[in-house]
Amino acid sequence: MQKWPKKRTQYPLIALVFFIFIVFSILYNEINIQEIHSKHTTHHVDDDSSSLANKEDDPFSQSTHTVKNFTLPRIPPVPLDKSSSCHSTVKYSGKRAEWDSFKPEAGDRREMPEACDYFSGEWVFDNSSHPLYKESDCPYMSDQLACHKHGRQDLEYQYWRWQPHYCNLKRWNVTEMWEKLRGKRLMFVGDSLNRGQWISMVCLMQSVIPSDKKFMTPQAHLSIFRAEEYNASIEFLWAPLLVESNSDDPVDHRLSERILRPDSLLRHSSEWMHADILVFNSYLWWRQGPVKLLWSNEENRVCEEIDGVGGMELAMESWANWVDSNVDPTKKVFFVTMSPTHFTKGEWEPGSEGNCYDEKLPINGTYWGIDSDLSTMQMVERTLTRLGSKVNVLNITQLSEYRKDGHPSIYRKFWEALTPERLAGPASYSDCIHWCLPGVPDIWNELLFQFL
Repeated sequence: MQKWPKKRTQYPLIALVFFIFIVFSILYNEINIQEIHSKHTTHHVDDDSSSLANKEDDPFSQSTHTVKNFTLPRIPPVPLDKSSSCHSTVKYSGKRAEWDSFKPEAGDRREMPEACDYFSGEWVFDNSSHPLYKESDCPYMSDQLACHKHGRQDLEYQYWRWQPHYCNLKRWNVTEMWEKLRGKRLMFVGDSLNRGQWISMVCLMQSVIPSDKKFMTPQAHLSIFRAEEYNASIEFLWAPLLVESNSDDPVDHRLSERILRPDSLLRHSSEWMHADILVFNSYLWWRQGPVKLLWSNEENRVCEEIDGVGGMELAMESWANWVDSNVDPTKKVFFVTMSPTHFTKGEWEPGSEGNCYDEKLPINGTYWGIDSDLSTMQMVERTLTRLGSKVNVLNITQLSEYRKDGHPSIYRKFWEALTPERLAGPASYSDCIHWCLPGVPDIWNELLFQFL
C-alpha cells in the first residue's frame, strides 16, 4: 500500500509573520510619537511664569497652561491644614497676587451714616439702661467670656454706656433689629474677638424668640443661630487671617508656624458670599511674629517669610478684591478695626507693673496703647479707602482702648491646666485680649445697629 507523505502545518509560519508585523508596528508608532513630541516642545509654555500668574485670579478656577495643540489642566493646590509644612523657606520676594485692578470709588468711604462721629465720646456709668441682658439669661454664653460665672464679683464693667460727644446713639431695640434682619443672614467673619461680638449679638437678640422657634447649629467652621419666625440667622465663620491658612481649624490652631495662601479666599468666601450683611475683622493673629506665604502656584512647597503687617496687607488686598468684585447694593459689608489689648499697666499708670488684672474702672482721659499698631491702622485705612462706600467701618479701637477693666483676666475657663506657680501670680495668666459679656462688644453691636 502506498503511503502518502504527511502534510506540514502552516501555523508556525503564520505566527512568525504576525510576530514580525507586531514588532514593526510598535517601532513605527514609537518613532512617530517621538517626532510629534519633538515638534510640540519647540512651542513650549511661556517662560515668564508671572504672565501665567496674571491669568490666575482664583487658585481653584479652571485655568490652564496652553501648549500649541492641547492644554494641560492646572491641578488645584492641596488645601492647607494643621499638618501642612514648608519644604523650605526663603525671604519674601515682593510677589503680590495679580487681581483685576479696580478704581477707587468716587467719594470717601463711610464711617458714619450721618454727620455725627459716633466713635468719639466717653464712657458713662449707667446702671439703669445697661447691661442690655444678664449673663445668666443667655444660654449661648461662652465660658471664655462669662466672667461673673467664673468668679468675678465686681460687676461695674457691665454698667458702662458709650456716649458720643455731640449726639446720641439710637436706643437699642431688639424687635427693630430683628425686623432689619428679616429674611437675611448676618454673618461675623474673623477670629475669636469677632466670635465674641457674634455671641454678644446672639445674647442681645435671642430673648424675644420663643424657645421652639430658635435653633443653634454649632459647627466646626460655621456656627448659626436661627430665628424661624423672622427667617433670619446670625452666624459666625472662623477665618482668623481672612485668606486660607493652616490655622483654619476653629479648635486646634495653636501651631508653631503660620502658613497662609495670600492669593486664596475660596475656602472662606464660598461660605460668606451667601450672607446679606457681613462683619469682618482681622488683626490679633498678625501680631504673633512672621508668617509664611505658600502661593497657590508653588508646586515645591517653598514658602516665603514675611512680617505680620506685610502678610496682613497681602491678605487685605485679596479680601478687598473680593469685596470690589462681589459686593452690590443688596449686600452690606462692615470692617471692625483692631480690638486693643491691655498687657502693660505702666502705659496707663506710669511706674506700675502688671496688666489688666484687678482693673475695675475705665481709663480716664486720652489714651492709646502701644499694642494698637498705628502702621497697621494706616495700612487698613488705605485698603478700605480704595473700596469707597462698599465698606462701612466700625472704628471701635479708640473707644475700646479706655476699657482696661473689661477683660476676663483670670475670670474665665482656661482650656489648659494651670500650675500652682501660675495660680500664685494671677497677672501671669490673665486674659487681657478678650472681653467679658455683658460688656464692651455689646457697644460694638449697638454701633452696628446704628448703621443698619
